[in-house]
Amino acid sequence: MQRRTFTAATVATAATLAAPLLRAQTLPAGPVRIVVGFAPGGGTDILARVVGQKLATMWNVTVLVENKAGASGVIAADYVAKQPADGNTLLMAHINSHAIAPALIAKMNYNAVTDFSPIAMVGITPNLLICNEKQTARTVKDVVELCKKNPGQISFGSAGNGSAQHLALEMFKLAAGIDALHVPYKGSGPMLTDLIGGQINFSFDTMTAATPHVKSGKAIAIAQTRAKRAKSYPNVPTMIEAGFPGFEATTWYGLVGPAKMPAAMVKRMNEDINKVLLMPDVMEKFEQYGAEDGGGTPEKFANFIQTESVKWAKVVKEAGVKVEG
Repeated sequence: MQRRTFTAATVATAATLAAPLLRAQTLPAGPVRIVVGFAPGGGTDILARVVGQKLATMWNVTVLVENKAGASGVIAADYVAKQPADGNTLLMAHINSHAIAPALIAKMNYNAVTDFSPIAMVGITPNLLICNEKQTARTVKDVVELCKKNPGQISFGSAGNGSAQHLALEMFKLAAGIDALHVPYKGSGPMLTDLIGGQINFSFDTMTAATPHVKSGKAIAIAQTRAKRAKSYPNVPTMIEAGFPGFEATTWYGLVGPAKMPAAMVKRMNEDINKVLLMPDVMEKFEQYGAEDGGGTPEKFANFIQTESVKWAKVVKEAGVKVEG
């Protein structure tokens, strides 16, 4: 009896001692920063904060969202690529930083494939073609006619040169045969402020960032840019339905860390992010913003990034888009 008690106590003590070691191997030791490459209030920022709050509770550590806006997310990605691979600094990777920018910028300071550890896809959203309350052109057909009557004068805002919004505009210009004025900003937040204020006319903004303003009536949704209608926008037509076959320009988000993060840590983080994405309140909020199809393995996310890189390199070449960098 005494021996059995001693053995049980020994096992329990070993398990207690091993717990901190197991945590050290699979989770960061200190505060975690999720770096966002855009200003506060944009889609990337919104989703990073939703996920970050849940991970903070699950991991029992402080999780901070840090905004490093500029160059359509490239500045933030470059910063994270150079951080220690200890899991304390993560990036909310984005179609801009990991698929479009590598196709646009000849001399990148990082490699989107080899300089990061893909952790998990967070979500894919359509872009919304939106305008402010003052605009009378509220169908795609009307927008095209307006642009043709005023070549080079109708303005479209974006989160920056080479951003997903910018590329969606370039696709639209090619497909519709129009000339329009591109106005870049340092993120969706400041761009939406100017759109609502009437300084610019339209934008192909992320559904995540645009949704609060559409729901409040300050922005008007004209069309969405995914092949299927988002569940939260059942009455807004797709660009394909509006007469532009094959027009699909999504925005996606996913967590990555610096290259060579411990495999056990990546696995643990991936599992926890998948759990977060299945939480009812998170699912409800993500659906509201049009963010769908998140989750899956790190390998699935890595393959997705590579596929997107090939797709957007082709678009950049065909549209002849050039951005200094």
